[in-house]
Amino acid sequence: MKQVTLYTSPICGYCFAAKKLLSNKGVSFEEIDVVRNPEMRREMETRSNGGRTVPQIFIGETHVGGFDDMNALERQGKLDPLLAG
Repeated sequence: MKQVTLYTSPICGYCFAAKKLLSNKGVSFEEIDVVRNPEMRREMETRSNGGRTVPQIFIGETHVGGFDDMNALERQGKLDPLLAG
């Protein structure tokens, strides 16, 4: 399974939803809190080509986008294959 990275903030409902979706699938992930680690916000923006909102989700080196994007992949049956690599 590919490494999953989520850039989040502690007061973000979409971040919570993304973590819940992944946890319900049994997927472990690295969570980077951009509020507590402001230098990581710059990294997030660079990796996501300017994405400023959270969550920003990466599966391996693939930028998925935010929760709505990941949830759309799930509904289309495309998330599991992406996770499996």
